[in-house]
Amino acid sequence: MSTTTTLQTAGDPTGEPGSAQPSDGLKAGLKNRHLSMIAIGGVIGAGLFVGSGGGIAKAGPAILISYLLVGAMVVFVMRMLGEMAAASPNSGSFSAYADRALGRWAGFSIGWLYWFFWVVVLAVEATAGAKILEGWVPAVPQWGWALIVMVVLTATNLGSVASYGEFEFWFAGIKVVAIGAFVIVGMLAVFGVLPGSDNPGAGFAHLTDAGGFMPNGWGSVLTGVLMVVFSFMGSEIVTLAAGESEDPRRAVTKATNSVIWRIGVFYLGSIFIVLTLLPWNDESIVKKGSYVAALDSIGIAHAGQIMNVIVLTAVLSCLNSGMYTASRMAFSLGERGDAPKAFAKTSKKGVPTTAILGSVVFGFIAVYFNYTSPDTVFNFLLNSSGAIALFVWLVICLTQLRMRGILMREAPEKVTVKMWLFPYLTWATAAMITFVLGYMVYDKDNRETVLYSLLVAAVVIVIGVLRNARRKNEVLADAAADAA
Repeated sequence: MSTTTTLQTAGDPTGEPGSAQPSDGLKAGLKNRHLSMIAIGGVIGAGLFVGSGGGIAKAGPAILISYLLVGAMVVFVMRMLGEMAAASPNSGSFSAYADRALGRWAGFSIGWLYWFFWVVVLAVEATAGAKILEGWVPAVPQWGWALIVMVVLTATNLGSVASYGEFEFWFAGIKVVAIGAFVIVGMLAVFGVLPGSDNPGAGFAHLTDAGGFMPNGWGSVLTGVLMVVFSFMGSEIVTLAAGESEDPRRAVTKATNSVIWRIGVFYLGSIFIVLTLLPWNDESIVKKGSYVAALDSIGIAHAGQIMNVIVLTAVLSCLNSGMYTASRMAFSLGERGDAPKAFAKTSKKGVPTTAILGSVVFGFIAVYFNYTSPDTVFNFLLNSSGAIALFVWLVICLTQLRMRGILMREAPEKVTVKMWLFPYLTWATAAMITFVLGYMVYDKDNRETVLYSLLVAAVVIVIGVLRNARRKNEVLADAAADAA
């Protein structure tokens, strides 16, 4: 059954809140604790730990404004997505909603682009994890570790959706505990009350004592936006996973309402601690990484190895979720006739086996190219998927503008989560995303990424439009034959 014909998901004949079940074949194997941790951990990617140092070096303390701007954008996008997902939980999430609101070509295009993004992420994260593991056990080559990590997590996803949920619960839990501890310990050190700390406890002085709060001007804030925006990708995963939970609408509502404090604590809070423990221009922030440098300043022994464990956890979490997300999007596309029908078939445990294996195979191919052609083929894959996160968020905005009217006409009682200041804030968010894409074209370091991504998106959209036109012609031809 397709979401293009009804707001009710399979197994939800009553339409009562909380009674929705997953799409045909999938099983509700995710518990509320799984969804809660997926929602919390979904916004904490390896990019936060690894890439934040570069942003701090570019913008100084004003990188907080960059994180605040992107964080607000993600909060608004999640609110829009939450409105649609709470009304109609679906494993295809925004792709299924775009299918209904904007047209079959839109659902096809954004669904395949999103799938492409995550299968490339599989290669990136597998390689990142392999580098850390090789450093610990050099007897196993890097490609061997990448293979082991991919095989283990593939087996986990093939087992059952509960297996994915359990792994992600613990992966995300480690990230959450680590950042929570970092914020608490760091704050004590900032005020000089942490026993045995090597940090001078300068309070908030480091926010302004090295050239001011905005040492490199407003332009650096915009550059910072480009550097941090991709570390937020993954917050929307919970709306896909909710379709396989015991109470989808409650899970989506809870996740949507909590996104503000999650971004505030984990992103703004932890970066704020780094900036108050060290001057922004301290060389160790770039050389060692922002979090390792901050831990070193406190005097915590083996900070680098501690952070390696946390980063590895974040990498495995992202890899685990990437497999899940890509396979569920492939499943939804297959269910709607936009991918091979085999993708929509599930095992007795309710797992879309073919969709998982198809996604993983492409991930293995990408890993292969990362080792054999890192500067050519893999570089193209990386750049051509780099801006897809922004395309997804823009499509969510445009979809919600149409879906609000559809939902209010057909099932107003299901609109339990509402976007604030609709439609003005939705348009403002869409404008901000468009501005970021435009600034990426202007910025020479990001130009190639957005242009390659636009090229791939254009190809997929053309295919989607042609497929849609062919379907309409077939329908007209069938109607004419019936009339004759």
